[in-house]
Amino acid sequence: MSTAQAWLSALAVGLVFLAGLLAGTETALARVSRVTVEEAVREGRRGARRLAEVVADPARYVNMVLLLRIGCELVATVIVADLCISWLDETWRAYVTAAAVMILVSYVVIGVGPRTLGIQHADRIALAGAAVIHPVTRVFGPLPRLLILLGNALTPGKGFREGPFASEAELRDLVDLAEQRSLIEPVEREMIHSVFELGDTLVREVMVPRTDIVFVERTKTLRQAMSLALRSGFSRIPVVGENEDDVVGIAYLKDVVRRSQEHREGESVETVDSVMRPATYVPDSKPIDELLREMQARQIHVAIVIDEYGGTAGLVTIEDILEEIVGEITDEYDVETPPVTWLSDDAVRVTARLPVEDLAELFDVEIDAEDVETVGGLLAHALGRVPIEGSTAEVATSDAGTGETGPALSLKAETIAGRRNRVGTVLVRRLGAPVEGAENRAASDHSR
Repeated sequence: MSTAQAWLSALAVGLVFLAGLLAGTETALARVSRVTVEEAVREGRRGARRLAEVVADPARYVNMVLLLRIGCELVATVIVADLCISWLDETWRAYVTAAAVMILVSYVVIGVGPRTLGIQHADRIALAGAAVIHPVTRVFGPLPRLLILLGNALTPGKGFREGPFASEAELRDLVDLAEQRSLIEPVEREMIHSVFELGDTLVREVMVPRTDIVFVERTKTLRQAMSLALRSGFSRIPVVGENEDDVVGIAYLKDVVRRSQEHREGESVETVDSVMRPATYVPDSKPIDELLREMQARQIHVAIVIDEYGGTAGLVTIEDILEEIVGEITDEYDVETPPVTWLSDDAVRVTARLPVEDLAELFDVEIDAEDVETVGGLLAHALGRVPIEGSTAEVATSDAGTGETGPALSLKAETIAGRRNRVGTVLVRRLGAPVEGAENRAASDHSR
């Protein structure tokens, strides 16, 4: 081996080692928490302020780390290929040897080892990595952005301004991994996923449809408005003028009651438009995360949803948006339906939110439902559309013990519950089995 080859070999080893450090830094920056960084700053730890700047603008620095790591790997690969060609001549053995060596080295020395250390010692590695990557990014700062712009220009469709490297999908995978390792509960995982989905959810998907809204005419008296509010159970009621597309304000029950108490003589004479508050209008295509921030800033709890033609499409409240994150919210006036009610040995009434696994256990069968989690979702999947009251579908099953084809289950949407007209209960029975008392029970449910 000549002196030049020795120097090239040392350079290749150094580049691989540097690429491994960058891979560990990239992983550590993704794992370190802002709370830990703030504590390090308060304690005055060396490099903490630089790390705080890195965490405050992660995309800029992570893109720089990724660029440097890829550059080190590729240069090291070129050097190893050149050395193999000089030792084994320009034959297929030289290329295969170079590829095999760099694949093995990249996987172990760059892929596995440093990333494992980055997870195990995220705080220390992030502090050390920030001390290096912070000044480097200041020198080569524009370079990653220029390369991202070039990549977006060559990529069909709309690209990502900050690059696609720190994607939402990766964050979702981290959340799923945290649940698998029992670091968070399944409910917490679902809540975090719901937060991710807020930006992709439109107002029309969570609003109370126009047909379910209780309106009050502006010419109604305060006594009539109070009676309507008490009978309907709503404390905020839209006030309409000529028709339901002419929403002129929102009547708050507490305003009506206060006015009635202050001027009892005008309770049966004064109209509701004297106490109504201005209505807030939002398009049905507005993302609900933007709407939530707007409602918080303007301190409003209800907004009227307008369709593309300017008509009233529905109504949305802060509660509707919060339910997309935390699930259905019930109060002391909501009647909770039992999750399972046996009607006979072969028929059962279940809530639409009952897990499919629990339904399979009730009938001692296996149900192939990889894409759905609840009975309501199973019914919608079998129908191929959103179920309405009375919708019926059949679901194939297999025997839980032998795996052979089992009796099919019939699913019928019995009731529609909630402000969004979702399926409340589902009647499930083995095909061919009579449903004892189901018709009478369903009738009594609708009568309520």
